[in-house]
Amino acid sequence: MKRPPYRKEAKKTDAIKKDTDKKRKALERDLERDLKGTEEFGQDRLEGRNPVMEALKAGREIDKILVQKGEREGSIVRIIALAKEKRIVVQEVERQKLDILSSTGVHQGIIAFVAMHQYVEVEDILAKAAEKGEHPFIILVDEITDPHNLGSILRTADAVGAHGVIIPKRRSVGLTAVVAKASAGAIEYVPVARVSNLSQTIDKLKEQGIWVVGADMDGEQTLYEADLKGPIGLVIGSEGEGMGRLVKEKCDFLVRIPMKGEISSLNASVAGAVLMYEVFRQREH
Repeated sequence: MKRPPYRKEAKKTDAIKKDTDKKRKALERDLERDLKGTEEFGQDRLEGRNPVMEALKAGREIDKILVQKGEREGSIVRIIALAKEKRIVVQEVERQKLDILSSTGVHQGIIAFVAMHQYVEVEDILAKAAEKGEHPFIILVDEITDPHNLGSILRTADAVGAHGVIIPKRRSVGLTAVVAKASAGAIEYVPVARVSNLSQTIDKLKEQGIWVVGADMDGEQTLYEADLKGPIGLVIGSEGEGMGRLVKEKCDFLVRIPMKGEISSLNASVAGAVLMYEVFRQREH
C-alpha cells in the first residue's frame, strides 16, 4: 500500500527545518567564538529599550549601542536620535549577535555597552596636577582599539605618576572590563577623560602652556635628545597606523624611539612605557 503524498511533503518540510536549525546553530557558535575574548563579551551592558533610554536621559557614559538590523520603529527611533545627538556610536548587527551577548534573553533588539568606570573632564586632570604642585603630565591615546594595550598604558601611567589619560570617543576602546583587568588595578587611580575631538583638546592643552609631544617613527629627534621636562602631553598612537593625521599635525614636535633590530615598530603599550619612563626620568633629574 502506497503512503499518502502529504506524508512525503511532511518529511521534506521536517528535513528543511532541521537543516535550517543546524545552520542557525552553527552560525551562533561561530559568532560566539569570534566574540569571546573581545571587550564586548566582558563589558558591562544594558539590555532593552527602557533601560537604554533611561541611561541616555540620565547622561550615563555609554561606549556604544548595538541595534538589530531593520529595527526602526517606536522607541528605537528615539533612542538612535538621542544617541547620535550625544555622539554615541550606534551599530547595526544581526539578531544572532545580540542573542549571544544578551544575559537576560530579552534585549528587545538593543544592547548598550557602558563604561566600567566613570570618566572625568580634562579640567579634572589639570586640577589634579595643580593640587600636587606639579607640572601636568598627561597621556593622550589616539586610535588604540586593543583593550589590553589601553590597560597596560594605564598601568604604566600610574607607575610614572602621570596625572591622567585622554582618549577619543571614536576609534578607541573605552573603559571596559578587559581594560580594567589589563590595568592590574591602575584604572582605579588614573583619571581618564573621554573627548569628542582629540585635535581640539590638544589646542586647549596648548593654551594651558602644555607642550604636546607625539611618538612617531619619523620623529625629528629621539626621545633621549628631546627636552621632556615641564608641562607635557604625550601622544601615543596605535600600533601600525600610529596617530591620526590631524592629531600628528597638532603636536609641537615628534620624537622617535631608536631601534637597531629588523622589526620597524613596537607594541603600542610597550612604546608608550618607554616614552613615559623617559619623561619620568627627566622630570626626576
